[in-house]
Amino acid sequence: MFRPLVAALAVAASLVVPPATARPAAGPATDRAAPSAEALVRGMSLEQKVGQLFVTSLHGQAPDEVHPGNLRDFGVGTPAEVVAKYQPGGVVYFDNDKYDNLDTPQQIARLSNGLRQASRIPPTVATDQEMGLVTRIGPPATQFPGNMALGAGRSAPDAERAAAITARELRAMGVNQNFAPDADVNSNPANPVIGVRSYSGDPALAAELTAAQVRGYQQPFPSRHGVSATAKHFPGHGDTDEDSHSTLPKVDRTVEQWRAIDAPPFRAAVEAGVDSVMTAHLRLPRIDPSGEPATLSKPAIDLLRHELDFDGVVITDSLAMAGVRQLHPDAEIPVLALKAGVDQLLMPVDLGLAVDSVVAAVRSGELTERRIDQSVLRVLRVKLLRGVLTGPPVDEGAVGGSVGTPAHLAAAQAITDRTVTAVRNRSLPLKTTSALVTGWGEAPTRTLAGLLGGTALPTGDAPAEAQVAEAVQRAAEADLVVVLTNGLSARPEQQALLTRLLAVGVPVVAVAVRNPYDVAHTAAPNWLATYSSGAGSMAAVARVVTGEVRPTGRLPVAVPGPTPYPLGHGVTW
Repeated sequence: MFRPLVAALAVAASLVVPPATARPAAGPATDRAAPSAEALVRGMSLEQKVGQLFVTSLHGQAPDEVHPGNLRDFGVGTPAEVVAKYQPGGVVYFDNDKYDNLDTPQQIARLSNGLRQASRIPPTVATDQEMGLVTRIGPPATQFPGNMALGAGRSAPDAERAAAITARELRAMGVNQNFAPDADVNSNPANPVIGVRSYSGDPALAAELTAAQVRGYQQPFPSRHGVSATAKHFPGHGDTDEDSHSTLPKVDRTVEQWRAIDAPPFRAAVEAGVDSVMTAHLRLPRIDPSGEPATLSKPAIDLLRHELDFDGVVITDSLAMAGVRQLHPDAEIPVLALKAGVDQLLMPVDLGLAVDSVVAAVRSGELTERRIDQSVLRVLRVKLLRGVLTGPPVDEGAVGGSVGTPAHLAAAQAITDRTVTAVRNRSLPLKTTSALVTGWGEAPTRTLAGLLGGTALPTGDAPAEAQVAEAVQRAAEADLVVVLTNGLSARPEQQALLTRLLAVGVPVVAVAVRNPYDVAHTAAPNWLATYSSGAGSMAAVARVVTGEVRPTGRLPVAVPGPTPYPLGHGVTW
């Protein structure tokens, strides 16, 4: 029924497309797709409308391959059968052992095309390609160091270029929505789940780079190289000291504090025309004393809808997370989220139960069909705007020439080179012929050692005494020691390794390869911060250490501790 209508809407959509140079006005540009989206809604049954409100995970890498996880969770065997059975508004890809959707660019393109063909109304295909710490699709896709590294670089053009490259490669693989950028302001150094996923602890800097990446991801309308961006995690996850995957965190902000600290990046995203905003599973007792997580809180969603004037798609974070499941049974959560003002429901624990619960709520009058129509219309407007309904399948034979191109890789390395922060320097740059690279991380230590022409001795999270002794012995034979750290403040074993190596008398360079807070806890004479342990960041470290490039990054967060450093600190030579 819907295939002919969707095809006809391609013509209707072309009549409302503005010039290719146009940028979205404040709020998403979905009004351009409104006439054709409304026509589609009018032809849908209630069950079909409710399907559009769900974004589901699924198991497997091939659309027609039976996977036991699909049989267990959905009652059908293949990813295509999951989509055909439930007709969801979207699917989301993961690279973990549970879902295992992602391998090569060609495989991803085939899966995306297969799922598109299985649905009457093509689903959005999403993933979390934030870059840095949260990266679902690895090489050969172009890799960037992540948000906090971009915050250290302080370049909106670099942030926009990184997002544009990521979007172009995602779209080539059939992925048309990115659950990025992370718009949280990392105001709590103890935050266990955001950290380097945030651009900065400075609301203004985070806002500037959030807007830049929204523009980069989405591209000037009507580009077919852009993807829908999703700013997350509203109303702000940056001041938590707990992880909403495992509990329900509390953020003790007043609405005035929220406006000053957490709101600016989300406001900037809305003004840049972001298609979607993702909610957080955290409670804000001084904004909503009910104790409900923001995902289920009408006062919280009203801040987004009314104060920030957002009329795009509001999507939940995963409904399988503990933070949203503590107060209500799984059958009630989707209905409560829709009542609060959410449009799409991500990864319910039991998709069939969740769909049935929403349909039953409409049949009983707890929800009105008009309320459902509001959300479906928002979802379909974005699909039309991004060409999800009317664009062709991706070219599986051409994807290899679009992903990880030499131009993209060169741009990524140049951007990454501009993110390294020298927090303290006494000896750099240095020439080396026999460097020892030791400390945290098997892959980064070996990568950096290879780039420096030295040897690697990975010692892990908590080096044992025997490992420390071996590192000290090897350091005595080296002309340079590089020590990688991650979580140093909470790891006395890492502190002991660095302290013992400093006593050898060989030049030592310490490198914080994730959170920059490590730099305050051991008085190494040479401290670098990279905010990422990826290969590109290790290449940038090698260039900085040997003098090929000068460090130009500046701390995007204030670093508290025994030796504190202010926001914006950085040295160069």
